[in-house]
Amino acid sequence: MSDNVHRRGAGPQEPKEDEARLEWLGALRESLADRSFVKLAIGHYGGNEQGLRRILARKALIGNREQVSFTYRYKTRDEAKNADTEDGIRRVERAFEDGFRTGVLFTTGFDLTYERFADGRTALRRVAATQPAAAPLAHDRQKARLIPGADRPYLHALGITDAGGSVLKSAQSKYRQINRYVELLAPMISENMLKVVDMGSGKGYLTFALYDYLTTVRHMAPHVTGVEQRAELVTLCNRIAAETGFGGLRFVQGTIGDYDASGVDILIALHACDTATDDALAKGIAAGAALIVVAPCCHKQIRREMEKAGPRNRDDFLLKHGVFLERQAAMVTDGLRALVLESRGYTTKVFEFISDAHTAKNVMIVGKKRRGASSARAAAALEKLREAKARFGIGESHLEAVLA
Repeated sequence: MSDNVHRRGAGPQEPKEDEARLEWLGALRESLADRSFVKLAIGHYGGNEQGLRRILARKALIGNREQVSFTYRYKTRDEAKNADTEDGIRRVERAFEDGFRTGVLFTTGFDLTYERFADGRTALRRVAATQPAAAPLAHDRQKARLIPGADRPYLHALGITDAGGSVLKSAQSKYRQINRYVELLAPMISENMLKVVDMGSGKGYLTFALYDYLTTVRHMAPHVTGVEQRAELVTLCNRIAAETGFGGLRFVQGTIGDYDASGVDILIALHACDTATDDALAKGIAAGAALIVVAPCCHKQIRREMEKAGPRNRDDFLLKHGVFLERQAAMVTDGLRALVLESRGYTTKVFEFISDAHTAKNVMIVGKKRRGASSARAAAALEKLREAKARFGIGESHLEAVLA
């Protein structure tokens, strides 16, 4: 089509229909119907809504429904709105009525531009397609997961998926936690880290997932043990492991303090309460584990020490408030744990980790054994440890006491 220019009638009584806009909207409707629609952009806003600049739209899958996804772009924010096809076309019509003067329709066959000038003239321009393929319907496309829901019988047995492998609505957060956990650990695990112990494994969600990743994705032959105090959970997890064919995965009844961690390559303790995290760290350090991973909770021991010492110097304005003291105590506790690990030959990293249903997020502390001893690094970490304890009035952390 060559450029078409349509003039509106100047008289107020019977204005001439904007034929260019009608043709553009007709092309939009046809492209949505024959699935050649790629996207559209509406601009040159002259209306009264403060800050509104542009409207963008594309097709998307919302749940299992194909819809038109709109982005209303303001000066300082974006607003997303979804609509079915008919409502989407009406939104576009209203946009022109409310003050937008240009629209560009992208299809797999052509690009069509509509423009209305200040003097009332309109133009319609068609050019060859610049978008040769329709955009994928990816608004809520499932992220590629290291642990997929399909073909994972243990996820169904643990109540994460239905029989067809679809993640249950009630288990979405747990499924995200499982994959986030594996994503965090994956780059830190070496091929020679084959003996893994998960202290306080609970129902085994993360233990199963890690074993699945190591065997299915990394093609390793690990020996993974979940240590859990509750006998009924140990029985349940061993049954699921056997039914799934996970021959290198087992669960044993016991406590962190009682378990012999000798020879462990990876020691994990997630959501171990208060000093139980310290007991797990001590087990890993004593065993010389190549990788130690903990996600602590309930930081009580160091808080009691800080409460006895009272607010000090520049921290007075914070630590006199209980809620701030609780948060500060958690950070101090985990900071001391990281320093102890560094003084024992580990490099440390701290991540934010999606937790269970009781707390939104946790801190994950990871210690990786350094190759070769460094007395200078160990001494520096010990000095920082001493300074930190003096600053907050802490005598000795539980971790130090256990290691001593």
